[in-house]
Amino acid sequence: MKIFNLVLLIAAAILITSCSSDSHFQSQLKQTLKKNPEILFEAIAQNPSQFMMTVQQASRDAKEDLQKEAVARERDELNEALANPLKPAITDKDFFLGPKDAPITIVEYSDFQCPFCAQGKKTIYKLMKKYPGKIRFVFKHLPLNFHPQAMISAKYFEAIAMQSPKKAFNFHDMIFDNQAKLKNGEAYLTTLSKKLALNLSKLKKDINSEEIAKKINDHQAEAKKFNIQGTPGFIINGIPVRGAYPAEYFDQIISKLIENGKLTI
Repeated sequence: MKIFNLVLLIAAAILITSCSSDSHFQSQLKQTLKKNPEILFEAIAQNPSQFMMTVQQASRDAKEDLQKEAVARERDELNEALANPLKPAITDKDFFLGPKDAPITIVEYSDFQCPFCAQGKKTIYKLMKKYPGKIRFVFKHLPLNFHPQAMISAKYFEAIAMQSPKKAFNFHDMIFDNQAKLKNGEAYLTTLSKKLALNLSKLKKDINSEEIAKKINDHQAEAKKFNIQGTPGFIINGIPVRGAYPAEYFDQIISKLIENGKLTI
């Protein structure tokens, strides 16, 4: 009985953790277990260690397969982007750091309340330090609806930039360096604005302007077009990077662009 149970146990574990080409065997086993589920429970009870070993190995195999699939998807997407680079719109009204004619352009779609975007900020500055004068960093907005302070923070950034792009990026740094203070809402944003010695009456008027609302909406629409649904999302010389990857990952993309004759620095 124990041998029979062990065979059923292994067969069941295989069935629930992998794909099999033997549809007849699958059908028979499913019918047997459906009619007599106690067989499986008994088998597991009598052979718990074998069951756990089988399931754990199947889990490891599944994780390895998923990692391989993810690597393959990234490789295919990179090759596709090298052949057909994404082209985010960059106008005179988009604000950036670095030289306008820098050979590397990194566009970020960001959410001021996203903790991963705070990490993304560190990565960008690390890259700009490593490649001095070679990067133009364009900051765009993708405020997520479950971050209540994200949209108003994006509006403040844009309104501040109308007065001084440099002060807008100072505002950008202060928020990401003290992100927890956003829980205080617009009062915190007003405090930062005062520290930056801005024209507050103009600022308050510009925050609610149609111009800023349209600009943020355009950024969101562009991110959606590029299948960037979470934050941070980046486009580096046409290559998408979805997530807060370390600077080394961007280095690999830069190297790939150079290898393929798409970049000279």
